[in-house]
Amino acid sequence: MREKIKQLIPDPLLRFARELWFAYQHGKQWPMATFHPWRRDSINKLASYKDIHRGERCFIIGNGPSLNKTDVSKLKNEYTFGMNRIYLAFPEWGFEPTYFASVNDLVIEQSASEIRALKMPKFLSWHSRPHINPTENTMFLHTTYTGPKFSKDVRNRVWEGGTVTYVALQLAFYMGFEKVILIGVDHNYQNKGEPNKTIVSAGDDLDHFHAGYFGKGFRWQLPDLEAWDLAYNQAKEAYENAGREVLDATIGGKLQVFPKVDYDSLF
Repeated sequence: MREKIKQLIPDPLLRFARELWFAYQHGKQWPMATFHPWRRDSINKLASYKDIHRGERCFIIGNGPSLNKTDVSKLKNEYTFGMNRIYLAFPEWGFEPTYFASVNDLVIEQSASEIRALKMPKFLSWHSRPHINPTENTMFLHTTYTGPKFSKDVRNRVWEGGTVTYVALQLAFYMGFEKVILIGVDHNYQNKGEPNKTIVSAGDDLDHFHAGYFGKGFRWQLPDLEAWDLAYNQAKEAYENAGREVLDATIGGKLQVFPKVDYDSLF
């Protein structure tokens, strides 16, 4: 049905209708996402993270299968961002990331109890609030599906870009990190189909580092690699314009946006 609609409606009109829909959705969210006490508290907390890591480096840890080929123990004393169900790796690692981010409604809804138990600072989407009550270490981000394309101030609206990795890149920029290194961002999925379509996993997860990541019965959305590429290019431009850099140390990763670097050479 979606493809038939695309064939019948001219692209400019389709884009206009999509932007109008997103604008309507954002208009509905804006008052609560700006003035609600939980958001005001989050905005105040976020202020303390502005440029807190100026000139330093960090690692954003993706959840791809390549993580199992990566010696993550080298990151124990580094600044790190973990995302979504990364906590499944904590027992093996013996340490936890510095920061945690999750913005996908399906992930947060189905993993709420585990996410609530995490002790590090957590950055979650404002629309996840039905599943996560505020705590001292929780900050709600006003994330949406449309611009600004790259937010340099995460106290304001943040574009999700279809992937929490992009949100982590915006957080890292806001915190002042000079160099950001990606690992486990494979940008390659065995499960293919209509982008953003919600499916139910029928068995072990082969697209992430843990078989139970999106294991049997877990609802998740098929990736939109085209949207991710758009988002990552926005991040690349923002970092380069600020005299900073994003490097990709993912082992065997398919992402072609950021300069590649050998992981072991970083230590």
